[in-house]
Amino acid sequence: MSESQNGNRFPFYGPQGRLVLVDSALEAVSRGSTTIGIKTPNFAMIASQIKPTHPLMEPSEKIFPIDFHIGATGAGYIGDILQLIDTLRLESQKHRLTYETPIDVDSLAKHLSSFLHNYTTYAVRPQAASVIIVGEDQTGIQLYQVDPSGTFFRGSGFAIGQASEVALDVITKEYNRDMKLDQAIELGRKAIEKSLGEKPIVETGIVEPGKTFRKIRTDNT
Repeated sequence: MSESQNGNRFPFYGPQGRLVLVDSALEAVSRGSTTIGIKTPNFAMIASQIKPTHPLMEPSEKIFPIDFHIGATGAGYIGDILQLIDTLRLESQKHRLTYETPIDVDSLAKHLSSFLHNYTTYAVRPQAASVIIVGEDQTGIQLYQVDPSGTFFRGSGFAIGQASEVALDVITKEYNRDMKLDQAIELGRKAIEKSLGEKPIVETGIVEPGKTFRKIRTDNT
């Protein structure tokens, strides 16, 4: 049966076998705020550019606590990012109420992956947001990236959003697993600045062993 014979059925796959709606969502992510994540055995940090707004408007929050031991950030449509943040928070709270223990970061990333994947199996708009999650659990410090398709990765360095390839190149070249926290914060700021070609305002979130997730804001103008 052809598409015309099947009403308004959306063509999921393009000529190269790629998911059309997911590619569109990834394009929206690539236009979002430059956002990075860096992890070493001793800490993890996430950072995102705060884009300039109208003088009478407060800038959007970019770094979000999920639980005492987990934080997240994202790039893409802010409304979609906020929905995904709420999804992460709800799953974390449900786990605490059910098991009386904090959720591990891997389980949280997999839950978000399944949530996003469901949008690719029906003719609805996928969430136009990629999310980076940091946290500490029984296996140590963790860093994950989850994309609109539901694909997720675990690693030591990620970059999403505007000119993310440039930011990731800076991180890859200067990453050192023995670096100190202040060095990682500076590397994150440098990666975002290089990708934008200007000095940004950056919000940063930090996870350290045995400490509550916290965030700071740096004005580099």
